[in-house]
Amino acid sequence: MSAAIRIVVADDERMVRTALRVILDAEAGLEVVGEAATGAEAVSVVRQLRPDVVLMDVRMPEIDGIRATEQILGTLDPPPRIVVVTTFENDSYVYDALRAGAAGFLLKRAAAEELVQAVRLVARSESLLFPAAVRGLADRYGRQRAAAAAPWVARLTEREAEVLRLMAAGLTNAEIAGRLRVGTATSKSHVAAVLAKTGARDRTQAVIAAYESGFITPG
Repeated sequence: MSAAIRIVVADDERMVRTALRVILDAEAGLEVVGEAATGAEAVSVVRQLRPDVVLMDVRMPEIDGIRATEQILGTLDPPPRIVVVTTFENDSYVYDALRAGAAGFLLKRAAAEELVQAVRLVARSESLLFPAAVRGLADRYGRQRAAAAAPWVARLTEREAEVLRLMAAGLTNAEIAGRLRVGTATSKSHVAAVLAKTGARDRTQAVIAAYESGFITPG
């Protein structure tokens, strides 16, 4: 049997932490190994326990989820996958957390099935978590923070540019392989090349970079 996905839940509301723990611990292959009530505590707990996935409230005392995400990802190798848990979908805080390195976000009102799916998906790192919502945030806030055309754009091959657009659409490696009529190993290689050239930690950051550079435009 494969090892369980180890999870830390960080939220300043005890009831929220308890509810998330109950849902996740009831699922085979998932295990909540720790909790945190503040951003600073989240950093400490994650450094100590080294989980696979962190569910991070975006607004917490001491330091918020954005700063906590930056500190965790900046000091751990390999880092955990971080999912921002938030009340509001169209929130600049959520975009800032994604920009800081979070792999995706989840609404607090999400159904239990969505929560479980989100944890499993980000642990596999196979595709964007809720791609339409991520694209919506990148469209809304990315344009406000757009920089000059990034030098990596010119370094993409035609195939890599196509792969980046498919990544932004939320396709998995297998789906990209099917669309391009290549093997899954080949699609993985193309995705890896895109991440390397964009300097992105994962698909989410690659999509944000694509919007902020103007490589992908709304519409």
